[in-house]
Amino acid sequence: MRPLKPLALLLLMLVGALAFATLPGAALAASVQLRQDVMVSGSLVTLGDLFAEAGPASGVVVARIQPGQTTVLDATQVQIIARSNGVDWGNLAGQRRIVVQASAPAPRAEPRAAAAAVARASQAPVLAYAHSLNTGDIVQPSDLTWSRESVAGFDAPRDPDAVIGMAVRRPLREGDAVSLRDVSAPMVIRKDDVISVTFAVGGLNVTLQAKALTDAAAGQAVSVMNPTSRKILQAVATAPGQAVVGPEADQLKAANRLAPSRIALR
Repeated sequence: MRPLKPLALLLLMLVGALAFATLPGAALAASVQLRQDVMVSGSLVTLGDLFAEAGPASGVVVARIQPGQTTVLDATQVQIIARSNGVDWGNLAGQRRIVVQASAPAPRAEPRAAAAAVARASQAPVLAYAHSLNTGDIVQPSDLTWSRESVAGFDAPRDPDAVIGMAVRRPLREGDAVSLRDVSAPMVIRKDDVISVTFAVGGLNVTLQAKALTDAAAGQAVSVMNPTSRKILQAVATAPGQAVVGPEADQLKAANRLAPSRIALR
């Protein structure tokens, strides 16, 4: 057999490479990497904005964002969306949040308005509510954004985790700056609930059903009444519909007295 000429050999190698590239999933065989300092220019956040190697799934929309603002995405939700569209992000760093910033449109304003816009842009961004919330709502990562338009109060948190998972105490409007006074620990026991109260000591566990006389968040004291004896006990709420009395309750009360407030830490 006559040896292939160099040109023919080169063409054969190119054909083989193209055939491999068209195999399903070949382009996305390796785990993709999350971009650093994600910045978008429009109002949509896509997989292509988050991952440089998103391939055909680059146009899949993950979230919406207002120009000039910053939003916080839940890393687990992003991972689910990515994998459902053929983008394998392993999140080996164990990220919980992904911060995305949208560039502001070019200003077209009178000199005074333009000066005000420049002044706002020079201010540090403030944690604000991305949309309105009602009393009792539990704050989620998607409810928060970073804004240069809002004015922060003295107890404005710098860390979204300070309010994520907390319950809203009063109606809040979109764009309001986040304040620790707006939220509180969610109630796990409500007044008149029938709950399980446990007494545990030395391997002995006794549980009875009692009626809650007050509301309580996890770790807070709650007054309960034994419906049989009508005796009122002071317990500590531990979970939805559950409380403890005795040594375990005393330990929880002591821990709460020693723990600094959320506001003092900020």
